[in-house]
Amino acid sequence: MVQVKAEAKYLPISPRKVRLVADLIRGKSMGESLVLLENIPKKGAYFLKKLIYSASANAVNNLNLKEENLVVNQLLVDEGPRVKRMDKSHGARFNRGIIRKRTSHVKVILEERKNK
Repeated sequence: MVQVKAEAKYLPISPRKVRLVADLIRGKSMGESLVLLENIPKKGAYFLKKLIYSASANAVNNLNLKEENLVVNQLLVDEGPRVKRMDKSHGARFNRGIIRKRTSHVKVILEERKNK
């Protein structure tokens, strides 16, 4: 079986928020997962939809695979670097005033499965 990868790094969203959406589409066919992502009203769905489109374009253009046979095999959501800054309005004493802007690294692996 042929595997196709796509990766997005430094996404400006918390990994926890992306994982909520990623758990819904893991293991589904590419068409079904794109329909789900269109109808999920979460910010993480937007990033995952773009990433799956990118992976499918890699499969079609580089490896001459058909979109109908692609399945989301793996979907990994990892934590990227955090941007930390102090803010007095949040109580700038010790660690209370630290605002952490979290980022995400997402990796998707599509796999070709033959229709039976």
